[in-house]
Amino acid sequence: MGNMSDVLLRVGRLNYVWTNTESLLIYVIAHLLAVDKETAIIVFLTLNTTRARIDLVERLAKRRSTDPTERAAILADMSRLKKEAKVRNKYNHSIYSFDERGDISSTQLMRLVETDEEIRYGKVEQMDAKEMQQLERAIAEITDISKSLWRFIHASTHLESEI
Repeated sequence: MGNMSDVLLRVGRLNYVWTNTESLLIYVIAHLLAVDKETAIIVFLTLNTTRARIDLVERLAKRRSTDPTERAAILADMSRLKKEAKVRNKYNHSIYSFDERGDISSTQLMRLVETDEEIRYGKVEQMDAKEMQQLERAIAEITDISKSLWRFIHASTHLESEI
């Protein structure tokens, strides 16, 4: 079971690295659209979900006019980011259950899963050492994605003047 402070510290770190990494999409959008940073910020903020922002970046990268090397780099980073979005969403859209000591014992995801015959919700997962390791792994992976995006941004001459 996860000590409440330890869990909340990790979830906070997860959100911190996520927000910083997602904001780098502004520079990628600026590059792919060949616009200034202010215009890219407007586009970024107009799209009000992470999924919409990633979809835009992927679609722009898939254009014929995108350099194939850049396309491959961008799509690889977006694939990694989408995978980690699932972890982030889990911890941001869950209710936390506590044990008698006040430690977080489990998460219950607040999402509907609908099939042809039933509706399920609230997948429960234990907050154990494995989950704590999953949080640490996600933080490390998002940090690595951020570094990869920074390398891309710095390699793009159009973006260097905007940073």
